[in-house]
Amino acid sequence: MNIQIFGTRKCFDTKKAERYFKERKIKYQFIDLNQKGLSKRELESVKASVGLNNLINIKAKEYNALNMDKIRSSSVKEEILLDNPKLYKTPIVRNGKQATVGYEPKVWKNWE
Repeated sequence: MNIQIFGTRKCFDTKKAERYFKERKIKYQFIDLNQKGLSKRELESVKASVGLNNLINIKAKEYNALNMDKIRSSSVKEEILLDNPKLYKTPIVRNGKQATVGYEPKVWKNWE
């Protein structure tokens, strides 16, 4: 199992996800989206698992500032996401080709 948690230190659900894996003594890698976003390949992998629209946080300040609601092209949305990691819903938890967005312990339990 190769768990990666993409999130921010201030996100409550990201902290809960980290606690979930710590309590089960499952090693994971934390990637702070404020410092480093997803790579293009990582985005492709996560998008294949959860869908592009599920990755976008419509409550983020950047969502309105970038007029994301008016953008229809998924390739344009992907480029904007790659350049603006604060637009992601968090946490994004990856296990190989599988991924979840948000706090999903029921799914993670199947990964153990």
